[in-house]
Amino acid sequence: MLIQIPVGPMKNFAYVISDNYTKKTAIVDPAWEIDKILDITTKNDLNIIYTHSHFDHISGNEEIIKQTNAKLISYYKSPQKPDIPVSENDEITLGNTTMKVIHTPGHCPDSICIIIGNKILTGDTLFVGNCGRIDLPGGDIDELYTSLFNKIYKLDDKLEVYPGHDYGKKPFSTIEYEKKHNYVLEPRNLNEFREFMSTP
Repeated sequence: MLIQIPVGPMKNFAYVISDNYTKKTAIVDPAWEIDKILDITTKNDLNIIYTHSHFDHISGNEEIIKQTNAKLISYYKSPQKPDIPVSENDEITLGNTTMKVIHTPGHCPDSICIIIGNKILTGDTLFVGNCGRIDLPGGDIDELYTSLFNKIYKLDDKLEVYPGHDYGKKPFSTIEYEKKHNYVLEPRNLNEFREFMSTP
């Protein structure tokens, strides 16, 4: 089960992922309104998973860890010092549910996307109709190109895309929809993408 929760003043999404059989639960990108998030979670076997290190996605980590004894899962080079470090193609087990990690730097160095069944959490790497910024510390155009076109673009068209912010025409979409409607994903080589991302 995946629940998308609008939170905070920056149109963020937090996510609750729960295994249907064991009820073990994970929280992705808790930033604001922690009580709102916890109200719809189970009260045990709770983990925090986050997709990148910017404050607007992790500011609630400390409070949730305090209330639940959750373990922090993040990219192994993350400055957040995860309890459970992960890297490309690692799998996270949540009861009978398996979540696959894809390292997608570009917006920031430790960005990851998480595939759960027919869904992918894309954080700030890919939004509905757009992509994450590269002008914040750690942003990198070339890495974002690789993440978008060599990784995400090649995934199953039917995967449902759940982003880190509600910036699009709808709260979630599919890889196929993004290929057809997201101007960032229009076919470009690396040089063309550099020019595109550098143009106001």
